[in-house]
Amino acid sequence: MNFAMWKKALNVIPEVSKEEWDGLDVISRWLIATRAAVLIMTFISAALAGLFAWRDGSFSFVPWIALAFGLIMAHASNNIFNDYTDFVRGVDKDNYYRTMYGAQPIASGLMTKRQHLTYFAVTGLIALVAGLYLIAINANDPIIWALLASGAFFVLFYTWPLKGFGLGELAVLMVWGPLMIGGGYYVLVHEWNWSVVIASLPYVLGVTTVIFGKHIDKISVDIAKKIHTLPVLIGEKAARYAVMAMMILPYFFTGYLILIKFFTPVMLIVLFALPALRESLPPLTKPKPETRPEGFPDGQGGWPLYFAPIAFRNNRAFGSLFMLGLLLDVALRIILPTFWR
Repeated sequence: MNFAMWKKALNVIPEVSKEEWDGLDVISRWLIATRAAVLIMTFISAALAGLFAWRDGSFSFVPWIALAFGLIMAHASNNIFNDYTDFVRGVDKDNYYRTMYGAQPIASGLMTKRQHLTYFAVTGLIALVAGLYLIAINANDPIIWALLASGAFFVLFYTWPLKGFGLGELAVLMVWGPLMIGGGYYVLVHEWNWSVVIASLPYVLGVTTVIFGKHIDKISVDIAKKIHTLPVLIGEKAARYAVMAMMILPYFFTGYLILIKFFTPVMLIVLFALPALRESLPPLTKPKPETRPEGFPDGQGGWPLYFAPIAFRNNRAFGSLFMLGLLLDVALRIILPTFWR
């Protein structure tokens, strides 16, 4: 067991040689192949669904564990399948940009296509079993079947055709909000609540900035490969300003939800993420530098990615505080039921 690699793979996307790969345990390989560092975004969505359900008196621990584990496995299987899809379509050939900022198991020669598909099949099967368990304990609710089918659709078709036709960013917005948080809430509470979906926006916008940032980083090579991400369609400058807007709006959404008393003032804890926002905005006002700025991390979650790491760090700061704030919000409502009514 290589615990040091586990920790590393949960924090960055490691670069490893074939020799290093061959010496790793299966968990380390899985964490690298799934780009496990980004799975924290899915855990936070699952946690928010659980906290909203708890706030409404319908939280159950075992179903929530199945929900969180299933969503994380679904995200992981999507990451594996994305790499496979891009490889077989020839996108990762000729030193494509994605092969420069972390291990891409097939393109880097670490795994065969068969091995890669085996990882995908096992990971996807685990996600499916978790989903079927939730369906079984909810009396075959057709809405949960629909949620499961929707999740499977995005797992299989995000990279192609959705991402290639400018729908990838919208897919992320839909998956991490209405599907994961709204759908997760439904699984636990057994009713759809649009207020929960709207209240998820402060976090979900941050998740969307990460994929936006990544697609801005590789906009020139995507144009060459004829991959029409949204930044390719709207242009680099418009995409940068869209990211800035999605970083700022969560604070206003949170404030609005406090004013209408959906949240208690304890949610103002998100203001402690403002230093991360102040650090993130100035780079977005200018095009990506031609060379790595002095002091900017190189490789393993850093350069040649530039806007994506900035967005990820900002979202992690805000999202962690948003999750903590909601936990405190729930606890406060339990202790003082009439507070902020």
